[in-house]
Amino acid sequence: MNNKGNILIVDDEPNALRVLSAILSEEGYRVFDSINVENAIDLLHHEDLDAVVTDLRMKDRDGIDLFKYVSNNFADIPVIFLTAYGTVESAVSAIAQGAFYYFIKPPDYMKLKGIIARAVEQRFLKREIQILRKKLAFRDNHHRIIGNNHEICRILDTIESVKDSPSSVLIKGETGTGKEMVAKALHYQSCKKHMPFITINCAAIPKELLESELFGYEKGAFTGAVSRRIGKLEEASGGTLFLDEIGELELSLQTKFLRVLQEREIERIGSNKKIKVDFKLISSTNRDFTKEVREGRFREDLLYRINIVEIQLPPLRERKEDIPLFISEFTKDFCARENKKITVSDQAIQVLQNYSWPGNVRQLRNIIEMLIVLAKGNNITIRDLPEEIFSENPHKAGNNYVKTLRELETQAIQDAIRECNGNKSKAAKILGISRKAFYKRLKDITV
Repeated sequence: MNNKGNILIVDDEPNALRVLSAILSEEGYRVFDSINVENAIDLLHHEDLDAVVTDLRMKDRDGIDLFKYVSNNFADIPVIFLTAYGTVESAVSAIAQGAFYYFIKPPDYMKLKGIIARAVEQRFLKREIQILRKKLAFRDNHHRIIGNNHEICRILDTIESVKDSPSSVLIKGETGTGKEMVAKALHYQSCKKHMPFITINCAAIPKELLESELFGYEKGAFTGAVSRRIGKLEEASGGTLFLDEIGELELSLQTKFLRVLQEREIERIGSNKKIKVDFKLISSTNRDFTKEVREGRFREDLLYRINIVEIQLPPLRERKEDIPLFISEFTKDFCARENKKITVSDQAIQVLQNYSWPGNVRQLRNIIEMLIVLAKGNNITIRDLPEEIFSENPHKAGNNYVKTLRELETQAIQDAIRECNGNKSKAAKILGISRKAFYKRLKDITV
């Protein structure tokens, strides 16, 4: 008989325990029993229980003690009481506090079985809702940071430590390493996650327009200001402001922004009215700020203000062990979008791992998107990879050896023949090429 659920019975009367255990076991439940509260608590921590049926009055600790413990530590597990006439008042009080049901001893076992079935069903529904919420949170995640690299694990620990702190955070890293992902993680995992998350890319907005974007303006403040506009600093109040590529701010704007951080107030362009603002500042840069300060392009006092906590993101070439994870995630995402079922061959993954990725994660994501969109079959092989993957120096990428296309083809053929125990027809099929093309390549190498 299939397991209908896991039930814990707690009663200090061995005979009552045996009878109810036998009835519920015959009904298809997996039954755990205990003659005291201490052992029951131990079972709660070691078994995945769906309902608790407990006597109310027992030696030492009673059923109310157990109910309180379950309520505080396993709130989704329903508790059903068995009680004598003299303790009905206590049972009714427990119902008011959230207990599922109570029965007078000896219970009507048919009714008891019905109530237990309802309790277990409620537990299952709660569990399904929790799983669904987790799936939705994962699908709609704004801050999914992928990787098992030790530096990424350290960064995740830092995010957890500072997410609720008002201290400013500076995220440093090359273009495409995922600086905005980290900024979103800091916001959406924090207590401010329901407040505004305002992003402004300082490198994408013309310098002459950046001040009005940040501070806003009043109607008539300048030619073309036909109505009032709220700036990003004001929009972010109460939430998080992310200044992407803050190193692009001109010195005059740096001075004005420093004053905002000191005074926590702004003035819209064309107004002398001070407006209080309160936001968590997260900034990012791909520049060397030590050099920028030394050469007079960035204010040192502003750097101190924005760099309370520093997060340095490693480039993708320094975390190659994470590349298969990215390929898997991006492939799954784009296959879902394009309604396709596609896999990436091991040989293609190896080629992608050996590439130096000057554009980092963003470049990898773009290439996987292109491969999925253009794919005709259901498997991406070395032949499908873009020329840029093979165009760099074939023997060096950073500090990593990178094989030539010929070397990779040779290795792929050798691996396929080995995997197929010498059967060349099967090897050609695994590689996704015709037998004629396979034998042509085989002539040029030593297998």
